[in-house]
Amino acid sequence: MIPYGRQSIDAADIDAVAEVLRSDFLTQGPAVPRFEDSIASYCGAAHGVAVCNATAALHLACLALGLEPGDKLWTSAITFVASANCGLYCGAEVDFVDIDPQTYNMSVERLAAKLEQAEKAGQLPKVVIPVHLTGQSAEMRQIAELAKRYGFRIIEDASHAIGGQYEEQPVGDCRYSDISVFSFHPVKIITTGEGGMAMTSDAELAARMRLLRSHGITRDASEFEHEPEGGWHYEQLDLGYNYRMTDIQAALGTSQLTRIDEFIGHRRELARRYDEAFAGMPLVRPRQHADTQSSWHLYVIRVDAAVRNQAYKRMRDAGVGVNLHYIPVPRQPYYRALGFNPLLWPEAERYYAEAITLPLHPGLSEEQQDSVIVALTDALACA
Repeated sequence: MIPYGRQSIDAADIDAVAEVLRSDFLTQGPAVPRFEDSIASYCGAAHGVAVCNATAALHLACLALGLEPGDKLWTSAITFVASANCGLYCGAEVDFVDIDPQTYNMSVERLAAKLEQAEKAGQLPKVVIPVHLTGQSAEMRQIAELAKRYGFRIIEDASHAIGGQYEEQPVGDCRYSDISVFSFHPVKIITTGEGGMAMTSDAELAARMRLLRSHGITRDASEFEHEPEGGWHYEQLDLGYNYRMTDIQAALGTSQLTRIDEFIGHRRELARRYDEAFAGMPLVRPRQHADTQSSWHLYVIRVDAAVRNQAYKRMRDAGVGVNLHYIPVPRQPYYRALGFNPLLWPEAERYYAEAITLPLHPGLSEEQQDSVIVALTDALACA
């Protein structure tokens, strides 16, 4: 089976992890801050806060922005459930914005219309989470303009998008957001096994997230509320979580980062080959906004809804591990039980009925890609 995504691990990655295993620190040693500084430098943000996964990063970002019961969080209807769940973790109400039919990211037009209605009803969101689906940035400048007008905070769910660019600047620099979140799951651009990071240019937000990722505990004497009783003294200042990243993971991530340009270059070349092969075929290729350079985490095509399921099955039967990203969150049983009707997000529903994710990863050879192309051609011919 040709997988839709797969990590690329080389000898240098293994050596970096082995070096930590032979060191004095496996968890909270020097590798974590080194990785944070490397990612912050790469994307141009002031601070990076490494955590155990991107879901934890989203949760911490919401907490740092003060999201609480009675508040509202909006995100895209097409995303992984974590982009919405993080709001529920804080006791907030969650709602969704429909997607743009070209980029599949949050529609700025739908967001603006929804905000206008919410303002009249006194129901504006406290936090909006645009999702950079497949590695292509959402239209952040326009979303930031709406944030200034309506007073909401912005968390970029950039889980797919490290290495991408928006307006010729790196995704994750937080020019148009309070916090940006990356994922380092094995199928993402670079991996730490599991892991995530929250980027911000706000020192107070960074400090808040660092405190909350480690039980709300500090060992910094300048933050103590009581006189230290001895060198062992620490204080829990808030109710936090165990969301820490280990040195083992961070060492792998730092090593992976040295090859990120190579990874993205190969992904872009594979996307170009798909584009050329599919010209004239009965499908919709991914469309890129003029202001973006995607990191190409995913290559999603759309085919006629009447043949999508059959084409998907034929490709799986042919040994091609196609996938689907994502089922609209309002369709999930948990969210339906909360009262969501997926038909309220029609563009997301149309996307879901037509989408297929094709294999795209650094280890995918041109020969394997050719097999994917042949399998898709045959599947559509027989559907």
